[in-house]
Order: sequence, then structure tokens, then C-alpha cells
Amino acid sequence: MARNPQYDPLFQPLKIGPKTTKNRFFQVPHASGMTNAAPHVRAAFRGMKAEGGWGVVCTGAASVDPSSDDSPFPCATIWDDADIRAHALMTDAVHAHGALAGIELWHGGAAAVNRTSRIAPLSPSGVPWMPTHVGFMSAQRPKIMDAGDIRALIQWHADAAIRAEQAGFDILYVYAGMGYLPYQFLLPDYNHRTDAYGGSVRNRVRLVAELLDAVREATHGRCAVALRMSMQELRARPSEVAESEAHEVVGLLKDAPDLFDVKMDYSAYDCAPSRFAAEGSHEPVINFMKSVTDKPVVGVGRFTSPDTMAGMIRRGVLDLIGGARPSIADPFLPQKIDEGREDDIRECIGCNMCIASWHDGVWVRCTQNPTAGEEWRRNWHPEIVTRDRAGQVLIVGGGPAGLEAALTAARRGFDVALAEARDDFGGRLLFESALPGLRAWMRVAEYRLGQLRKLHNVSLYPASPMTGADVRDFGADHVIVATGARWTTRLCGANELPVPGLDAPRILTPDDLAKGQVPEGPVAVFDFDNYYLGTAIAEHLATLGLQTTYITTGGAAGAWGIMTNEQPGMHQALERLGVALRTSEIVTGFDGATIDLAHVFSGAVRQIAARSLVIVGQRAGGSALYDSLAGGGDDRMSLSLTGDARAPGALVHVVYQAHETARSLDLAPSNAKLRRDGPVPLTEPVT
Repeated sequence: MARNPQYDPLFQPLKIGPKTTKNRFFQVPHASGMTNAAPHVRAAFRGMKAEGGWGVVCTGAASVDPSSDDSPFPCATIWDDADIRAHALMTDAVHAHGALAGIELWHGGAAAVNRTSRIAPLSPSGVPWMPTHVGFMSAQRPKIMDAGDIRALIQWHADAAIRAEQAGFDILYVYAGMGYLPYQFLLPDYNHRTDAYGGSVRNRVRLVAELLDAVREATHGRCAVALRMSMQELRARPSEVAESEAHEVVGLLKDAPDLFDVKMDYSAYDCAPSRFAAEGSHEPVINFMKSVTDKPVVGVGRFTSPDTMAGMIRRGVLDLIGGARPSIADPFLPQKIDEGREDDIRECIGCNMCIASWHDGVWVRCTQNPTAGEEWRRNWHPEIVTRDRAGQVLIVGGGPAGLEAALTAARRGFDVALAEARDDFGGRLLFESALPGLRAWMRVAEYRLGQLRKLHNVSLYPASPMTGADVRDFGADHVIVATGARWTTRLCGANELPVPGLDAPRILTPDDLAKGQVPEGPVAVFDFDNYYLGTAIAEHLATLGLQTTYITTGGAAGAWGIMTNEQPGMHQALERLGVALRTSEIVTGFDGATIDLAHVFSGAVRQIAARSLVIVGQRAGGSALYDSLAGGGDDRMSLSLTGDARAPGALVHVVYQAHETARSLDLAPSNAKLRRDGPVPLTEPVT
């Protein structure tokens, strides 16, 4: 199909200093968990985006010196020759598809507490970062930088720039955002200096300007130099000479970089979950940029709509469409727009499992794109699945796992029949996506259904419950059972192990609510699943007008939600809706009128009044259908169990399981071995 002309602005070349990008799709630097310890994995992950049409593909932050050590979080480096060779694998992969390669030169300052290097962290004035995320907390505090430290920081950037150019990078970033060292010089909260680098805005900007000059001079103007800045705090601060300090800072630096990359200050707003922020949510903060500078500007906003992207350029908000999460969900987003295949875009759902993967210290994972991070290790391609098999596959269960298994098996060439007991496909998403803020999550089902309906080798059977006899009579060569999991009424003990449930009236689970049951109020939600569902249900019940109390074993609402940037929004929503919040407590009893509570650590006993109790705790997998088929002794068909029925998890886990099940269907185990990556050695081995 031909490209829609209204999207032509997205495909116009643009000069960025001495370089020219072929289009306006710019994969901004983002964490991937793929450090120099896995250079081939990183190269394949980034190269896939270049193959998919992104005009610029950047790697993530790369430390310029051991005094910027973010371990145990995945932390790339650009310190020595081994790092040059490791990064060159990525730039080669990106250049092979005609894209520019960018690198973010990074020094964390007080936000990098150097757990491994044990070097005293640096900061403008000794002011530490005081995070609320336990993984970031440390008793280590920074030292105040002296003039020698500032000179060293500038030299580290210059040396890193030389190495980056040798590695093949086209665009070199100075990173003055997200609480890192150059950013700390910009804000008076961190910067209390009385020398030439502190006080006035002009002085606070001085270090950033000198870093930009040093990077450009080190590469003699051959590379483009980008400045990445956080704007949230600066835009909110008044200036005596401009509309805000953001306007003043950009005005002072307006000609210094070849490119401005603008973002928010705090991860929960910069990478806001779709649950609490719409597409393009950054615009009110960064929309002034083109009125102050003539340099190209790139920004993000979880852009998935081609109309929104083209509109940002037409309206003069941005020159380049930045993508991090959308580029993970669909590396081929630009190509699909170029080919008039907008309906084929695998849209990011904003669940932020990609961000959680960095917090977990592992390679990036994506709910929508189960191949993310597996491009090299498993040789998985997001768009190409080799048609290497024939035969018939029956999949029982039309939820996220069943839909993914059906699509992957069909792309491999199997004739696929997908049977779902309910009238509609979507499984758990039918209920969950109807909860406050979670509508975008239905894209997981909608994308797969849209693709399945285009395939001639797929038959969809809604309203088709299957018994063991039905499955055997169907006579498929392969059967995949993806019938989901069920929520239990088990409770959680103080030792964090599940304990038996209670014999009391009006105890409900999410499954009961999904069937249409409405609790009597007052209602309490006891959440020891500690992810998104407990707080979303509490919001839902409060919007129904029920007096609602949220109880959790965690120290905060949706405790694991800090990994996905959801936790701030959860607390704000509960407060806005008047939901009472009780943390670090377990439910020990309920008689239909009173709930007995105990503090997890102290054992202190409390009671609250409630007519209903909703337990969001433990899910049980397994499948009676699978068990009956497995015990039937029928060797005419292969049998697989996948998704929540196999091992309950988040959407990202069940989609990945289902993809792997369908990819490995009818293959010998030897064909599914994982490739192992390793770091490039500092010196070549002696022969």
C-alpha cells in the first residue's frame, strides 16, 4: 500500500549538525538492560529498530568514568578500548540499515552512589539524592566537587567522545536530565555554589555549555552533539528575564548543541504509564522550545498514533518524533506507516514492563513484543516467523496467551483453530481493561485479533467451550491449552506465605467482580498481589459510590508498581477518590461485619467495619482440561499448556510463554537452545 500523504512530514530528511537523518523517527536513548556484558544482544536489539525504519537509533546511557557507577542496575560504559569494540557491534548493526547511531554520555553524580567502584560520588554542593525506591537507596553521600573535579568531568566527557566516535557513533549526547550530574548544576536545589558555576542561571548553565564544547572539540565537529535536558522543574520556576527558568536556560544554550532532546525530571512523569497519562503528555511542558531555539528538537510522549506524530511536526512542537517504549513495542512502526499499514502497528500499551525490567536488572521485556531482547539469543524477529510447518493446531482459550499462540503458530504455517468458551475473545483483559485507566491494555487482544482475521489459515470459534472429548474428536495434530488462571480466596500470613481462606459471607475475588457481582459497602480490598489490579479494583469500587478501604501487605499501595512508575499515580487516585489506605497489614478474620487486621511486623491488632471483602492475592494455574487430555494416553497429538494456566503472571509473562510455546511447537529440543553472549575482552588473547 502507498503511504498516506498526510504522514509525509514524518519522512522528510533533517540535518542535525554535520549529520542528516533520513526521516523524523528518532529512537531516543533508553535503558535496555543490555550493557557491554551482552554486546551482541544489544546490537541485535538496536539494529532491529534500524531495520524497522527508525532514522536515528541510540544506545542507552554510557558512563564516562568509574566515578559514575550505577550498579547493580544495568550500566553501560565507554571507558576503554574494550568498550569501543563492544559498542561498534551496535553502530555497525544500525548503520547497516541506513540509520544514524547515537550514544548518551552519562555521569550520574549524586544519583550514582558507586556501589561497585566505591569512589565517592560527586555533586555540585554535596547534596544527595534521596530516593523512595529501596533499590536506589544508599547510606553513601556525595562529596562537594572542587575545581579539579570539574576539570576532570569535562575531560572525561571529551575522552568518552573520542571513544564514541571511534566506535562509530554519529550523535553524541551530553545528559543534563533526570537528576544526573549536569542537571544537578542547573537546579539551585542541588547547586549552592558561590563560584562561577553557581548562583545565577547563567552561572548554573556554564558547566553544560563547557561539556558541549568539549565534546564537539574532541571530535573536531565531525559528530553531531545533542543536549538532553529535563524541563519539568525548570518550566515551573519563575525567571526575572524570561517566562520561566526553562526559557532562560534554553535561551542561553540555544546555539550550543546541534539538537535538543527534552524530557521530564521524574521517571513517573517522563515514562508515565498509560493508566495515568495520555499520549503526548509532555507537550504542555516542552511546547515552548521552538520559540526559543532554531535547533532541531526531539521529544517523547509514548507516541503510537501517526496522526499525533505528524501533528507534532506540523504544529511546530517537535522536529523529530522521539520513541522509546513505542520503538520497543514495534520496532517496525516507521516502516508500517511508510507502507500505509497503520493498522498493523503493534501499539505500546504503556504498562511499563520495559521500565520494570531495568529496575529488575535484566534485559528489556515487552508485553506487546515478546521478541524484545530475544533477537540475538533466540534469533526471534518481531515481524518474520519462518513458515516452516504444516498440520493443524487447536488452541483452547482466547485470552492473551491463546491469541499470541494462535498468531505465532499461524505465521509458522499451521492451520489454526482458536476456541474460546465466552462470546468474546480477550480473556482476563475483558474485565481488567474496563477498570479505571487500563483501556489501552486491551490493545494486546485487539492487535492479535486484527492480525488473525487477516490470515486465511485461522478459524476463530467464540462461544465454544471444549471438553476433553471435544478436543479429541477435533483431531488436531497439536493442542495448546491456554485457559487462564483463577483467583483464590487464600489469605497471606505474617510470614508472607499463603494461608487458608475464611468461612464468611461476601468474600469475593476479581473473578467474581468480572462476572458482574457488586459488593455491598462498605467494602475492603485486601491486596497482597501488590501489582496493579488491587488498586485498580479499589478505584473501580469507589467510583461506584462504595465506601472503600484498601489494605496491603506492602509499605505502599501497589508496592511492586514502583517498578512500573505506577505507584505515584495509584496513591493520587486513591486519595482523590477517598479510598482509605492501610499499609503493612494482613487480614486475619472477617465475620461479614468486621475485618480483623494485624500489622505485618509488630503484630498490632486492629479492626475495621466492612460488609464485603475482595481478596486480590494468589492465583492458581492448572487446567482440568489439560489434565484430562494428558492422562488420556492419546499419542496422535502433541499437548502443551501455556500462559496463566501454566504459570500465572503479568501479561508480559503469559504473552512470552505463549510465543515461546508456538515458536517451539513441533521442534526438537536441540533447536531451542539459547545463545550465550559475553563481554568483549579488554585485551586480545595471546595466541
